[in-house]
Amino acid sequence: MVEQEHLIDLKNISKEFDGVTVLDNINLYIRKKEFVTLLGPSGCGKTTTLRIIGGFETPTTGEVLFEGRDIAQLPPYKRRVNTVFQKYALFPHLNVFDNIAFGLKLKKVPKAEISRRVEAMLELVNLRGYGKRHVDALSGGQQQRVAIARALVNEPEVLLLDEPLGALDLKLRKEMQLELKRLQREMNITFIYVTHDQEEALTMSDTVVVMNKGNIQQIGSPQDIYNEPRNAFVAKFIGDSNIVDGVMHKDFLVSFSGVDFPCVDRGFAREQSVQVVVRPEDIEVVSPVEGQLVGVVNDVIFKGVHFEIIVDIGGFKWMIQTTDYQAEGSRIGLFIEPDAIHIMKKSEYSGMYGDYSSFSEEFDELSNAELPEDEEEVEE
Repeated sequence: MVEQEHLIDLKNISKEFDGVTVLDNINLYIRKKEFVTLLGPSGCGKTTTLRIIGGFETPTTGEVLFEGRDIAQLPPYKRRVNTVFQKYALFPHLNVFDNIAFGLKLKKVPKAEISRRVEAMLELVNLRGYGKRHVDALSGGQQQRVAIARALVNEPEVLLLDEPLGALDLKLRKEMQLELKRLQREMNITFIYVTHDQEEALTMSDTVVVMNKGNIQQIGSPQDIYNEPRNAFVAKFIGDSNIVDGVMHKDFLVSFSGVDFPCVDRGFAREQSVQVVVRPEDIEVVSPVEGQLVGVVNDVIFKGVHFEIIVDIGGFKWMIQTTDYQAEGSRIGLFIEPDAIHIMKKSEYSGMYGDYSSFSEEFDELSNAELPEDEEEVEE
C-alpha cells in the first residue's frame, strides 16, 4: 500500500536552456514507495525533470523539496537518490561483482558487508552466480540488471530510471517491465521512471504524469489516464482514440456525428461545445439496421489478436478494433454504449487531430514539433 506522505515536492519548477523553456512552472509531488512514470514525446521535459530530481540539472526557478528540505543546490552524490541510465554506464574493465560493489568501495564499506550486499543484489535481480563474469559477455537484459543492482545496492530512497529499457528488444522489454515492478515492490522504495512508451507506463506505474511541451497535461492512475483523458493530447497519446466534436445538450445526453447518444457524463453547460472520445475497442460492430452510426469499411488490418478497421462515416474516418473480420467496402453499423463515451472540455489541442486518415502524420508532427533536438540531447 502506497503511503500518502510526500517524499518529493517540485514547486513552480522552470528550466531554460539557451533561452528555450523546456519546463514551464511545473508542480508535482511524489509519495513514498510509489512507482511514478513521467510519460511524453521527445522534447516534453520528462528527462529534464528527472535530472533536476537527481541533481544533474539545477532549475532556473522553483524548489526541489525532499522530505520538506530544498535540495535544488545539493550535488547528486549527497542526495538519497540513484540513477539508472539507458546506456547502463557499466565499467567494461570490471566484472559483475566489482561493478555492483563500486559505490560501496568508494564509501569504504567493510569488505564483508560489501560481499553480503552484492550477493543479495545478485539474488534479487536473478543473476546469482554471475559475480565473476565480465560485463561484455552479458546480454543486454543481463547488463541492465547489473546496472539496476549497482544502483540499488547503495540502498537509495529513490531510484531514477531514464528510459532504461529503450535498447532492449520487444520481448525482453516486456519481461523487464514485470521485473522492474517486482523489484520496486520487494525493495519497497520510490521509483521514478521516464519513458515515451505508453504501454510501459500503463503496465508498471502507480501514477502516470503525462507531459508535453514543458507542461504537465494530466496526473493520475493508469486507469484514470486511459479512461478519463483530460484533453485531446492525452487521449491520442495514451492508446488509440476516436475524437469528434460534439454538443452536450444536457446531463447524460450528447450529440455527435449528427446523432444523440446517452452518456454518463454530467456537469457541463447546456448546449456546450465539447470533444467526445470513444476508444476503438469499445465500439460494437452490428448490422446497419441496428447501428447508431452507419459507415463503409475503408481498410482492414490484421493485428494478431484483433482486426483494426477504418470506417468512413460521413467523411470522418473512425477506427474500430474487433475480433470479427469485416470486408473492405462493406456497410456496417456501429453501436456505442453510454459508458464507452467520454466527454472532454475544449482545450488548446482541440482541432489539432484529424480522423484516422491523417492521424499518424499529425501525431508525428506534434511529437517532433518545436524542438529540433529533444531535451536529452540539449542536456548533454
